Amino acid sequence: MKKSIGSNDPDIIASLPALRRAAKAARRLAIRTGTPLYILRDGKVVDINPVRRKQAVGRNHGKSR
Repeated sequence: MKKSIGSNDPDIIASLPALRRAAKAARRLAIRTGTPLYILRDGKVVDINPVRRKQAVGRNHGKSR
């Protein structure tokens, strides 16, 4: 069952699945490379890469070398 998005234009209809595929590919790439994956959540920019969050927890932020 397809969800209607209010347009008969085939490009518009195909855009939502294309955006979802692109987002999924971006998540896979960020996880594989350990790079940030930023989104806007509740008006704030946040890094949602779970690999980077785990790395950040293990860091000593208050000490300099």
